[in-house]
Amino acid sequence: MGSSLSVEYSSHYPSLSFSSDSVDLFWGEIFRLHRHDCSGCLSVVFLDRESHSRMHGDFLRDFRPTDVITFPADPDENMAGEICVSVDQAMEEAESRKIEFSRELSLYLIHGWLHLVGFDDKTGEDREIMRREEKRAMDRIEDLGLWPDFLLAPQGIG
Repeated sequence: MGSSLSVEYSSHYPSLSFSSDSVDLFWGEIFRLHRHDCSGCLSVVFLDRESHSRMHGDFLRDFRPTDVITFPADPDENMAGEICVSVDQAMEEAESRKIEFSRELSLYLIHGWLHLVGFDDKTGEDREIMRREEKRAMDRIEDLGLWPDFLLAPQGIG
């Protein structure tokens, strides 16, 4: 990754594991595809559904479960933004859509980044544009084999 943008990971989901190196390679390509005019640290936070829903309610006054919450850059604090994702939501969606968990969670990260670089999904037209950009990014990651190695440990063992 370039020196102007770094990524910091914070996992509040004990059974989630990943190599920050694999996720950094993923981000490097996403940053090349969709440039951000801000430098500093991008914070990525992995949360359980309850914590994520509480955050959704506290900041957006909507306590329903969601997949991604994005907070904008704060150049004064050297922050490029924050992306908070629901690991539980990704797990359920991956199962429902019959895709790999790592790909679904990666989609949430891409979606959050697209919000930070200026894409929106409030109208049908905006959603269509965002979905097209998500697909473009996912296809690029697929072509380069840069999927992060997100894994969930089996529950109830120990």
